[in-house]
Amino acid sequence: MKNPSIASSAFAAGDVRIREIAATDSIAELTALLHRAYAPLGAMGLNYTAVDQSAETTARRVAEGLCHVATRGDALVGTVVVGGPYERNECAYYLRPGVASVQQFAVDPRLQGGGVGRLLLARAEAWARAQGRTEIALDTAEPATHLVDFYRRLGYAHVGHTQWSGKVYRSVVMSKPLARGLPTQDTA
Repeated sequence: MKNPSIASSAFAAGDVRIREIAATDSIAELTALLHRAYAPLGAMGLNYTAVDQSAETTARRVAEGLCHVATRGDALVGTVVVGGPYERNECAYYLRPGVASVQQFAVDPRLQGGGVGRLLLARAEAWARAQGRTEIALDTAEPATHLVDFYRRLGYAHVGHTQWSGKVYRSVVMSKPLARGLPTQDTA
């Protein structure tokens, strides 16, 4: 899944750097980041996997695609996993040819709203584009309207719904077309 032209470059904003996860990165630290980032969603009664997932679940989800992390100094402050299309998935949209998908997307609450999430998604989109994918999709809980609005502002459009096993909410599936030749770095 690695693409040498993407793997060798890094997106950076201020003192935050976006890169592929390394073998030396701590899965425990990544899991703690996910817990912090998803805690407000858990407080809303939304049982996202990342609210309380184990380190083993984090590692399994990292292995399901290409994981990028945002770092500030030595600290992990953001993450995203991009992959697909998949042969098996509960979300039918993620099975479509040409569709990449995003999962396990998180930014440390102290840095949310500062552009780190945009950089992570730009990096996921760049990977998908380089792999020849024609669109990138993601999903979020329907009651998390602030996230639906955030993705909409980034060009994602509502394309359907999915009901994940064991979740108390219905998810909104959103997708964004990936035009060829567009810049692969968010410059805003």
